[in-house]
Amino acid sequence: MNLGVFTLLWALISGASSQDYYEYDQYFPLSMYGRSPICAPECNCPGNYPSAMYCDELKLKSVPMVPPGIKYLYLRHNQIDHINEKAFENVTADLQWLILDHNLLENSKIKGKIFSKLKQLKKLHINYNNLTESVGPLPKTLVDLQLTNNKITKLGSLEGLVNLTFIHLQHNQLKDDGISAAFKGLKSLEYLDLSFNQMTKLPSSLPTSLLTLYLDNNKINNIPDEYFKGFKGLQYLRLSHNDLADSGIPGNAFNVSSLLELDLSYNKLKSIPTVNENLENYYLEVNKLEKFDVKSFCKILGPLSYSKIKHLRLDGNNISQTDLPPDMYECLRVANEITLN
Repeated sequence: MNLGVFTLLWALISGASSQDYYEYDQYFPLSMYGRSPICAPECNCPGNYPSAMYCDELKLKSVPMVPPGIKYLYLRHNQIDHINEKAFENVTADLQWLILDHNLLENSKIKGKIFSKLKQLKKLHINYNNLTESVGPLPKTLVDLQLTNNKITKLGSLEGLVNLTFIHLQHNQLKDDGISAAFKGLKSLEYLDLSFNQMTKLPSSLPTSLLTLYLDNNKINNIPDEYFKGFKGLQYLRLSHNDLADSGIPGNAFNVSSLLELDLSYNKLKSIPTVNENLENYYLEVNKLEKFDVKSFCKILGPLSYSKIKHLRLDGNNISQTDLPPDMYECLRVANEITLN
């Protein structure tokens, strides 16, 4: 009888747990049981997670051999500066996560359509590299794309990526003309982070499916009229550390009923922008606010008409406790934290 078959039968007869099987796997090739590939010799494929291959911090300069069956590939903190067209040819139907953070990759050294060939790919992380534009083409299965802390100045079209839900592009060099309509048609997109770039205006044609939008630490100075009106489910919006002043914000720009958190801190505002009564967290610290207008939070006051604000930050402005009107407490009746100077 084949030794591998005998071992498996003995485990079944003795009532061994799955943990016992993995102990056997340390001595016999996992591929004998059809559960795991052979691991690349320089990498680590844990016995309790055999479809993952960890190749972190090995000073690799190229992608190692990736055997069939690997679903999760980690190549972080290496010196990889290129990817050959056949690098993933063994896992085109297997690989789901590809993590390439902290390497030396440049666009010109990523050959062919290597990513679009990965028919099961869901996560692609290439953070902390030397990219100057987004990578592509990408497979339609992709859910999570992270390209943070690169030198990206231009985004290619992502249209057709019907499953793409999360995009991280913070800490790059994106300007207005480098974005264009890159996000058009991404009907599943819920999370978009464009913070720490060089944008002076809001990007056009953003998907209305967004729940979270981070645009902090840019140079944005204007909000187009009714820009956020089409976002029926937007909940979290950050615009802190920009160049927003009263003149650049239309009266009801942030009156979005779905919005739960709004961060406008570190701008140049002199008055509090009007928000919807459903807002719960409002950050306005370090602006130039001079007065507190209850109508910014409550259009009318009554037993059922009040703001749902829980946290309000007003510190770093020209507003003190004595500047707060008496009816503020009726409007903000559920607030448990109001921070002043």
